[in-house]
Amino acid sequence: MLSCSVTKGLDIVQGNLGDYRQLARYHYREKKLGPHAAIFAIRPSKSLAARAGTNTIGVIVYRTPSPSVELRNLATDNFLKGFERKTQMTLLNKNVRCISRVIIEPRFRSLGLAGRLVRETMPKMNVPIIEAMAVMGKVNPFLEKAGMKPYAIGQPARYAQILEAFSAVGIKKKELIDAVKVQRKLDRLVRPQAEFIERQIKHFLKAYGRQRDMQPSLQRTKYVLSRLTARAVYYIWFNPVLDLITD
Repeated sequence: MLSCSVTKGLDIVQGNLGDYRQLARYHYREKKLGPHAAIFAIRPSKSLAARAGTNTIGVIVYRTPSPSVELRNLATDNFLKGFERKTQMTLLNKNVRCISRVIIEPRFRSLGLAGRLVRETMPKMNVPIIEAMAVMGKVNPFLEKAGMKPYAIGQPARYAQILEAFSAVGIKKKELIDAVKVQRKLDRLVRPQAEFIERQIKHFLKAYGRQRDMQPSLQRTKYVLSRLTARAVYYIWFNPVLDLITD
């Protein structure tokens, strides 16, 4: 069922909280959504919905922007600099919307749907700037593929080293969002590979206090992956048909 032809039977439409709630359990942040500015959903055709057993296979949520984001200032050349705080907040709300969630039902992943959802809905928000803070940005760069520009704080060398080590034993970056899948692959490694990755993981954990002595387990794998994805990347997209509002 899951092939490129499937994407032809999908439409992106105005969504609602019900769409988000259907897919919320598949997001790493399962807590309550909170205030939002807009929701869009990917709907399958009737025949595909009947086969898949769902009428929502993807969702994106937009919210109003947070007041202070350091990398926003860099990306926008400090367009709010010089304004008093009340004016800054007014201009932020006129100019910017933030992507809060992007969720694709697991059976429909790896089809480019997350990027499509972002790319096709950003213009619908009718603001000059769309931004996102994505902790998975280094692992799954779908926001870049959708046309957003990344800004990231430099990461310690140990991050690059452990990512290269995972790749060396056949664990791809895009798989690092699924700790269970990663653990299964680790458990199936032959002895030389298993010993290699064990050394690399122990070296990586030296920087994390008590966690440095964690024994091989799913819990340890989850912790390592949580560290790798904890440093957010800031993304920004400038609407090519709208100018910044400065008054």
